[in-house]
Amino acid sequence: MHYALGKAAVAGLVTALLTSAAWAAPASPLLQLGKSELKDALNSRYDTAVKAVGDASVRAAQDSRWTYAVEAKNQCGIALGFLKSGTKDAESINKCDDFVARLSAPPPPPVSAAVSAPPALDCTAPAVSIFFDWNMDTPLPEGTNTITTLTQTATQCGWKRFGVTGYTDTSGATQYNDGLSLRRARNVAGLMSRGGIPVEAMTVTGLGETQLKIETADGVREPMNRRVEITASAN
Repeated sequence: MHYALGKAAVAGLVTALLTSAAWAAPASPLLQLGKSELKDALNSRYDTAVKAVGDASVRAAQDSRWTYAVEAKNQCGIALGFLKSGTKDAESINKCDDFVARLSAPPPPPVSAAVSAPPALDCTAPAVSIFFDWNMDTPLPEGTNTITTLTQTATQCGWKRFGVTGYTDTSGATQYNDGLSLRRARNVAGLMSRGGIPVEAMTVTGLGETQLKIETADGVREPMNRRVEITASAN
């Protein structure tokens, strides 16, 4: 039968392993000190351990510092008790010094989350629509942003040829709409040129109120029909 161990149980297991007879701390240089100096050194380490035991951040740490703090306090206290009777207890002195050294070492760096790879650039040849207010030949602000994004992507994707075609809705005279659609297309092409697209790479046309995106009767102000469509290709 298998049982899951909680954090407290794991800490207890670690403590048992570290303090068992099978584990011996390395010999401490504290053993070379006289009794007065040794007492001061042990008291200093004991105070360090007591402070760590009372530190909420150490208690909540996901590493072994809490275990080291508790064992350091215990072993330093045992060593001081022996010293009061005039005895240098090598085992408790060694463990006191070793646990405090472990406690005082910098905690291991947190495991950083894997950096997500940026999404792959979509170089599918686009068909982008840029929209306009009624009777206006300059794009809406969101259209200008779309053009900026498109010109930046064009360089990365290697697009070399562009179609820029203007349209209107059915309000207004046909001849007027032909001119308006061409002005819209030329203004969009101008923005693309300022973004780095060569003028000679663009075919600019105006088709007036033909090829409606939304079919309407004559004289209808339909926002979806007031547009410039941009196409791109690598050849």
